[in-house]
Amino acid sequence: MKKASLLAASSVAALGIGLLAGPVVASEPSRTTYHADLEPVNHSGGSGTFMLSVRGRTATVTERVSGLASTFDGQPYPHVQHIHVDAAHQCPSPAADTSGDGVISTTEGHPFYGDIGTTLATSGDTSPAAATTLTTAPSGSSFVYRRTFTLDDRTLASLGNGTAVIVVHGLDPSTLPAAAQHEPSDLVPSLPLAATSPALCGPVTGSHGGHHGARR
Repeated sequence: MKKASLLAASSVAALGIGLLAGPVVASEPSRTTYHADLEPVNHSGGSGTFMLSVRGRTATVTERVSGLASTFDGQPYPHVQHIHVDAAHQCPSPAADTSGDGVISTTEGHPFYGDIGTTLATSGDTSPAAATTLTTAPSGSSFVYRRTFTLDDRTLASLGNGTAVIVVHGLDPSTLPAAAQHEPSDLVPSLPLAATSPALCGPVTGSHGGHHGARR
């Protein structure tokens, strides 16, 4: 009887310690924030800011852009935009214009900012396959872009190793040199060169936020 009482007392004491300590909360991934100042390329005259918060594979983007081309064929100008990856972590200078037409095409800028990792579309697909989908691009001379989505492995790695660059495309054809105003796009030949050439660009920099680990 005494032995049973002692076992019961021990069990109650252990339960009391557990209640006082509280439940163990599972570890959460740390949050990392990223930023880019978007500067004009190709005489665009626009500007913008880009903020990205990443926790695990989930990314939340808040971007503000102004001063871009406003209309295209009588409609709000669609500005396709992307997180480019795996290159020099730079925006192209005028010297990148190897064709001499006065415009840095997307292809000419590639050695500086790299491949498309993620398409910053307003809805639907965010993969490189949606890179030139005009119907899901933010539009107009100014816009605020906000979206939460899941990052792919390549973009996540590029953010981590410091090679990600934001590029916003779409120029006003009337601001281009005469030699380039009627050139086809190097990406979508049915579109003019102005439609897919870079207008804003900014290397992405990051800093780690608070880490929420296991706690008792």
